[in-house]
Order: sequence, then structure tokens, then C-alpha cells
Amino acid sequence: MGIHKEGYKILIFGFILLILFNVLLWIFLPGSMLLRWIAVLFSLIMYTFLLFFFRLPVRRLDPDPGLVYAPADGKVVVIEETEEKEYFNDLRLQVSIFMSPLNMHSNRYPVSGKVKYVEYHPGNYMVAWHPKSSELNERSTIVIETASGRRFLSDRWRVLWPEG
Repeated sequence: MGIHKEGYKILIFGFILLILFNVLLWIFLPGSMLLRWIAVLFSLIMYTFLLFFFRLPVRRLDPDPGLVYAPADGKVVVIEETEEKEYFNDLRLQVSIFMSPLNMHSNRYPVSGKVKYVEYHPGNYMVAWHPKSSELNERSTIVIETASGRRFLSDRWRVLWPEG
């Protein structure tokens, strides 16, 4: 298991901030040993969470034309028919996944094939459980065509594909 490359800057910056925080507490609160040790414990817990958040476990997924893999770790919260308006402009089956802070935050392509469409959508940074977050948050839309000709749309936590 490794650390995701985008996490290194945050881990280094977070480490420096937590060290500074603890050094300043030890300097300015010399008589409060309990508070200083609580701060050290809090810092260790926070840094452990950061390491856990940016972990990158090795995944060995062999491409199988008959399978659609989950694009993210998490909990499937929606399986429903929906009107897709960006690329297909028709009804598609949607599978949505909610990633909690404890899930690994690295997305994958759900199928193997040729990338047919990519679109970046700048947006907000709403909390993930907000009903409109999947539409209004920053995201990228990717359409992949499999060897059999089926096209799948993936945008962060959901996958859309034709029924049948």
C-alpha cells in the first residue's frame, strides 16, 4: 500500500503545522502537562487520519468485458433509471456510490475500452451528502466505449449505461 501522489503536499504541510502547534503549546503553556499531552494525542490522531485518507492500496482488477467495476470505494446509495442530459440525451441506468471520509478516495474507470468523451465541469465544493452535490460540485465526465460497442458514462461517483 502506498500514498496517493496528491496527498504528499497535504501530508507534509499537515505534519509541519501539527509540529508547530505542539511546539508552541509546549513553549507557551509550560505548566499544563495534561493539555500538552492531549494536544500531542490529538495531533497523532489527525495525522493518522490524513495517512488513512490518502492511502492507495494495490488493486488487481483484470479487465473483463462482461463486468462493470465500481469506480470508487463506498456504499451504493442509488440504482435508478435517470435522464442523462450531457452526452447520451436518453434514459440510462444510474448507479451512485457515496464515499465517506473513511473510504479510499481514488476513482477508477468502471470498464476497459476507448475514451470517447471527456468534459471537465468546474463547480462548488459542497458536502457529499447534499442532494445536489453530484451535479453542482467540481467533476469530470468520461464516456468509455467497450470492445462490444456499449458506452458507459462515469463522473466521479456514478456510472450510467444503457439498459439491456
